[in-house]
Amino acid sequence: MLPFPPETGPLLIAGATPVALGPHAGPIDILVDADGRVAAAGPNLAAPEGARRIEAKGAYVSPGWVDLHAHVWYGGTDISIRPAVCGLERGVTTIVDAGSAGEANFHGFREYVIEPARERIKAFLNIGSIGLVACNRVSELIDMRSIDIDRTLAVIEANRDVIIGVKCRASGVIVGSWGITPLRIAKKLARVAGLPLMVHVGEPPPLYDEVLEVLDPGDVVTHCFNGKPCGNIVEDETLFALAERCAAEGVRLDVGHGGASFSFRTAEIAIERGLLPFSISTDLHARSLDSPVWDMGTTMSKLLAVGMPFEKVIEASTLAPMSVIGLPTEGLLAKGARAEFTVFGREASDLTIRDSMGHEAVLRETIVPRWTVMGGTAVKASPYRPHAAAGEGAACPHCGWVTAR
Repeated sequence: MLPFPPETGPLLIAGATPVALGPHAGPIDILVDADGRVAAAGPNLAAPEGARRIEAKGAYVSPGWVDLHAHVWYGGTDISIRPAVCGLERGVTTIVDAGSAGEANFHGFREYVIEPARERIKAFLNIGSIGLVACNRVSELIDMRSIDIDRTLAVIEANRDVIIGVKCRASGVIVGSWGITPLRIAKKLARVAGLPLMVHVGEPPPLYDEVLEVLDPGDVVTHCFNGKPCGNIVEDETLFALAERCAAEGVRLDVGHGGASFSFRTAEIAIERGLLPFSISTDLHARSLDSPVWDMGTTMSKLLAVGMPFEKVIEASTLAPMSVIGLPTEGLLAKGARAEFTVFGREASDLTIRDSMGHEAVLRETIVPRWTVMGGTAVKASPYRPHAAAGEGAACPHCGWVTAR
């Protein structure tokens, strides 16, 4: 939804408190020129006649939210949703697809989803050639014939403007008896390509410990706070110490909430002991959208609720993932910088939410997107809340979610 077209002139964000935007003290105004670039930032700015206005009224403004793990190869996989469902209308300017496409179908993902989207979309390329065409049914790593190293490297070279890493799902449901081998292949390929590896951790094999031992600084462990037996970091002191050491050395721990990979208990214990996630992401897909994830703001609110400091929550949803995908993280309010902001509130709440283990909690405070600014475009944002599809077994026309038969 575009409440006003970008070509109608400058935009003023008035009276917003900046977070993760440098040393500016708020509230401040941000003036965006007709070309979608920052013209000025500071208190009590005078806007040109006819400028559009967003009255923040003390709400916060941050860099545009970045979801480092989602699935938006809509039409190409059985789990992906449309980018619009989790993008600008939810406060998210950049969506990183975490391995929905492999080398055999990435061209379709790029042409039909990435290029037409209003959001910026980047991607981790799945090490499995077919990606997540039929997730957990026709596995992308069911045997070694599903990996084509030469073709994968060729697709990376042809798409370096949007492919920012390699993805491997290292859990028993995917790799079976191959154990750690697919991850080692993916890691070797990522090194050759000069890209980071994102690895899904879950139920063994391989063990979480084995995964961490393969990774380099700059690589990403997604589902870092899962609660799976023999696969979570708070049930094993040796593993927790290893995770702390790897994080200190530069391995990036990513939340990747999803439908089966986030535990309130795991997150709370880890954060209480000083191990914060590097980045917060949703792992949104058709099976996690209506339960338990919903959207980026709700996921951020969950981390706030389990003890992560507010400023760290915002940094982990903006600057941290921006650094992974090569976006600038400094000078975001400098004159001439491309305007990319999320205006949001912190609101009192009694919202009942769940983690991936089915445990319920009540959020006493929620992070709620209000406006998303990307270049000259300003989009009214709001939280996503669950809905029913158009009947039993029917797909929702917006996100592709299907009610159970």
